[in-house]
Amino acid sequence: MWLAVLRGLLDRPLASYYLLLSSAGLLLVIGLAMVFSATSVEAYIDGGNAYATTMQQAAAALVGLAAFWVCHRLPRRTFRALAPTLVIITLILLLIMDGLALTDSKQIGPIRSETLWLYFGPVQLQPSELAKFALVLWGADVLTRKGDRIVHWRELLMPLFPAVGLLFILVGYTDLGSMLCLIILFIGLLWAAGVPMRFFGVMLGVGLLGIAALIVAPGKGGYRLERFGSFFQSDAEIIGCKGEVTCHQAKQGLLAIADGGWFGVGLGKGVAKWGGLPSAHNDFIFAVIAEELGVVGCLVVLTLFAVLAYSGLRIARRVGDPFRRMAACAVTLWLAGQALINIGGVVKVLPITGLPLPFISDGGTALVVTLAAVGMLASFARAEPQAAAALHARPPAKWVQLVWAPLPPLPSQRQKAQEGAKL
Repeated sequence: MWLAVLRGLLDRPLASYYLLLSSAGLLLVIGLAMVFSATSVEAYIDGGNAYATTMQQAAAALVGLAAFWVCHRLPRRTFRALAPTLVIITLILLLIMDGLALTDSKQIGPIRSETLWLYFGPVQLQPSELAKFALVLWGADVLTRKGDRIVHWRELLMPLFPAVGLLFILVGYTDLGSMLCLIILFIGLLWAAGVPMRFFGVMLGVGLLGIAALIVAPGKGGYRLERFGSFFQSDAEIIGCKGEVTCHQAKQGLLAIADGGWFGVGLGKGVAKWGGLPSAHNDFIFAVIAEELGVVGCLVVLTLFAVLAYSGLRIARRVGDPFRRMAACAVTLWLAGQALINIGGVVKVLPITGLPLPFISDGGTALVVTLAAVGMLASFARAEPQAAAALHARPPAKWVQLVWAPLPPLPSQRQKAQEGAKL
């Protein structure tokens, strides 16, 4: 009976849309709560205001919701028109950040670079996060224009591979974790576009060589090699390490997970965040969730990410337009892959890469870009043929369309024929 009820709910025209909104919304709320829990003690010690970091994250969430609203309303042609400009801006920002990182002062006038961040006076942003969204839009647009010609190597070599390779190098030199995300979403783009499988073997070999080169790159090799090596240590070796920088974060994360048990010690009652666990509010916030909310809380977060991934792939399968299909697949694999890499590093299934957990980790640029990408997915969900037909059959009030989103276009006869052929 329950299976029939679930199937009936999923058969509704706007099921993808509501699943996407509910899973992303709940993850955002959980993220704000966990950022407050992970930062309140240290924020109070540093500045006497326990809400300082949380208010910054809440402000980023408001900007992100505004970006969600804008992307939720934009038509497909606007995303395609913005793609080249967004890629050029991203490449310029990455060149500035990497160039300043090589200088002694790391600053020119009001512009300065600090680790993965670029500062323009009081404004700070993380170009590697913009690179993810830019690659989704530009890659989907280029592959859509090429159409069936992508079965030939020469069509992929220009201009796609050189630009993507430059993007990988500029991001990967300073942020290997974000480069892994770019690889995952790029594979999603190619897979959704229908690139022959024989191409993926060659690209996999080149990608592994590139990752190995970046691990041992000048200025990064020692740190990355030590982190990668610590992954092969046993849990007992990590727990028993004393003072080693490379295993300290993994050790504290495992201890926090072990303390949580099934139901956790209670929200806000964890102790790992009190200076013992590095990046408790960012890279290792899942360890704080495990300690305070236990296995049950972790399963809730994992379930929400699974629902988000299902919604995104469902949208990619059901939309008729190739650009929407490729962009939806790439965004879904980006968010699901980033969550998998982050959580895998915390529980020691994968090496630690320093990637934030989408929606949940502290980080303004990451949250804004993620919500913008989800807004685009939501606009694609409303453009599913059955969803668009249902919205036109019973259109919302004019003021709702003005405030929330206009009606999506009805599918063309060609798209209807393609949809019928799939069914």
